[in-house]
Amino acid sequence: MRQKLLGALAIGMLVAGCESTEPYKQDTDMKGNTFGDWPAPSASAEGPVPGSREDFQKNVGDRVFFDTNKSHIDSAAKTTLSNQAAWLKKWPSVDVIVEGHADQRGTEEYNMGLGQRRAAAAKKVLLSHGVPAKTIEIISYGKTRPEDSAHTAEAWAKNRRAVTVIR
Repeated sequence: MRQKLLGALAIGMLVAGCESTEPYKQDTDMKGNTFGDWPAPSASAEGPVPGSREDFQKNVGDRVFFDTNKSHIDSAAKTTLSNQAAWLKKWPSVDVIVEGHADQRGTEEYNMGLGQRRAAAAKKVLLSHGVPAKTIEIISYGKTRPEDSAHTAEAWAKNRRAVTVIR
């Protein structure tokens, strides 16, 4: 008898606890804020995370380009590398690999050497702007990783590059 009484009492408490005198408002959150009152996302919420690979690519640029059979850094490349150096000094815990690439023309051996010279030239500029040497590695991919595999002047121009990759 006692268990029946306790069971009925428990059910009564559950039902009473569920009762509400205020109707549910679908246009509010749990704190009573209406959805229309929420602030719009800030510009930083829409962009890449500061210090990330995406931030580097979007706001600085991760590649520089070269003339045919050259590893000389032109003025446009110097500007990009200067911006990269400023970003890397702002984020000193970030390490990078500078990849040297060549277009598909020429021998495998020649293009590996050319890619190495391009990566080294880009690294030299980064070092001259105060980026610590311990944070930069270089590698050559020669003609093995083309950006564009077409055999056109435009494709070859895209492939003659050095890419700074955040590790």
